[in-house]
Amino acid sequence: MYDILAASLTAFLITYFATPSIIRVAFEKNLVDEPGERRSHSKSVPTLGGLAIFAGLIFSTTFWIPFDVQYTSGASNLQYILCSFIVIFLIGAKDDIIPLPASKKFAGQLFTAFILVYFANIRLTSLFGIMGVQEIPSYIGVPLSMLTIIVIINAFNLIDGINALSATIGCIICITFGYWFFRMGRLDLAILAASTTGSLVAFLRYNLSAEIFMGDTGSLLIGLTASILSISFIQANLEYINEYSVKSVPAVAIGVMIIPLFDTLRVFTLRVLKGKSPFSPDRTHIHHLLIDLGLAHLSATAILGGVNILFILLAFELQDIGTLELGFLLLFLATLLITILKWLLNNKKKQQYNA
Repeated sequence: MYDILAASLTAFLITYFATPSIIRVAFEKNLVDEPGERRSHSKSVPTLGGLAIFAGLIFSTTFWIPFDVQYTSGASNLQYILCSFIVIFLIGAKDDIIPLPASKKFAGQLFTAFILVYFANIRLTSLFGIMGVQEIPSYIGVPLSMLTIIVIINAFNLIDGINALSATIGCIICITFGYWFFRMGRLDLAILAASTTGSLVAFLRYNLSAEIFMGDTGSLLIGLTASILSISFIQANLEYINEYSVKSVPAVAIGVMIIPLFDTLRVFTLRVLKGKSPFSPDRTHIHHLLIDLGLAHLSATAILGGVNILFILLAFELQDIGTLELGFLLLFLATLLITILKWLLNNKKKQQYNA
């Protein structure tokens, strides 16, 4: 427990004290996001917050994780995980300074997923009885794992549209998985989650007042951490059987990450149905709907964070009902909530039109 708390505090202090210098340099070099039609801020804001998050996360993780510890499933292969963070950091930093073509960003994410799956052994090996399938062969598990990693990475990139949302959801997810890994004795993953949480909390100190944004660097790093923790969480329940083991684990993992995953699935589906590219920008994300309803950024973030916590509690509480049943229930409830939100928004528009 001491190592976990120390890792979180170390990451917090590094990010906290690094951020003001990054803000100053960003203004001096004009590395800022300017106000515009699709922007909700009215002043220039630096977008290099991900650099401070990366500094705190990497230093704390490298300093506090014991590299020589062997776990039930073998070594943690942490060196490959750290390499994947460096690749994602370089992609995000380059894109924040000079925007990258989507193809190059995808290639970098694909390479990151390759490192995690082939070298760090962060991969799915079972469908846990979904459609009657238990163990899956490598030729299915490998591409499925890489796809899962890429989807989660981009899910956090897509929800990073209002102040503090990605960082808040990232904290909730890391605390949830981190606590579970601590109880299961996986110190390496618990420290990774704690380091990420510490960095994000320090970043929020400046982000809440819109002094700096995390940019692609930050959102991609959060997505990468979430993908590592979620797949490791799913796999650990095959390898560790004790009082902390989770049933219906794929559905529970979805419940933990319901906001980024459901929003991405929903937005992509709507865009494809309209004949658009799934990556074309618009204002159909859940956070945009809340803003259009009249909520301030931080109010929308608080609501979505609270909803995510409720889904986490629900997923763990109902884990005994079965993977498919729990998965469908979570998706149904998420769809019901977004339907209510759309109804409220349509009513507001009708009232404004009639007025």
